[in-house]
Amino acid sequence: MSENKNLLAWVMLIGLALIWGSSFILIKRGLDVYGPGEVGALRIASASIFLLPFAIRGLKDIKKHHWILLVCVGLFGSLLPAFLFAKAQTELPSSVAGILNALTPLFTMLLGVLFFSQKIGLKTVIGLLTGFIGTVFLIVASSGGSMSDLNYYGLYVVLATIFYGANLNLIKYKIPDLRARTITSISLLIVGPAAVSYLLFATDFINTSFTVDGAWLSLAAVVTLGVLGTAIALIIFNQLVKITSPIFTSSVTYIIPIIAVGWGLIDGEQLVLGHYFGMVLIIFGIYLSRTRTPK
Repeated sequence: MSENKNLLAWVMLIGLALIWGSSFILIKRGLDVYGPGEVGALRIASASIFLLPFAIRGLKDIKKHHWILLVCVGLFGSLLPAFLFAKAQTELPSSVAGILNALTPLFTMLLGVLFFSQKIGLKTVIGLLTGFIGTVFLIVASSGGSMSDLNYYGLYVVLATIFYGANLNLIKYKIPDLRARTITSISLLIVGPAAVSYLLFATDFINTSFTVDGAWLSLAAVVTLGVLGTAIALIIFNQLVKITSPIFTSSVTYIIPIIAVGWGLIDGEQLVLGHYFGMVLIIFGIYLSRTRTPK
């Protein structure tokens, strides 16, 4: 990778961390009024509508074999995680959700080894195990330290990071011939109608928006999340995958927990020692398992 391209990769990485590190507090503000299903659907619907002109323009580049791959990208990279994160944050602090999101590089590596012929060494195995131990600490700490009353809502975030890991590998190894903007806009075009239909016909979204105090602020938070945190950020993200590697791109989650914890503390969330210890273990696990740099 040239020096200019390397610098661009790092600028994009830090920008993504700032955007996505702020996503968890926006989800929390959306949940002040709306249910998790409404937050997830509104996030995807707003992103899909925002990118509709780009999707229409990009349809000419889509071949028959691309469609099933783009369906998978839409599901695993956008739709399912949007619902899972919103559901998780009904019982988890936004800062903890941001920390757990740091598992993405570990699952990217693991799925790459299992399904995309990536090599794995002892250092990586130790990194994966360290990350999982950190996850256990976070879940236990979020349950007040009680093993008998575990907060299983953290597992929704874990499942979302597995989906993100699958999505990263799909984009890098299965769709190298499409531009990042095309992948993002058309994958959202595919899942957008499902999100809009759910929002309009399976929830009380319209009535809530016009009758509940503070609804417009929550609406603005989720639309911002959809446009900036999903639509624009995914274009940057998918482009970063293409010019670097899935492992480098997913290491954006080194920085995301710091931003998420900062927002959480500003918003009055309380973290205990177990949360910080779990975060350190997860980030150290990512460091151990990360075997590539931009190239």
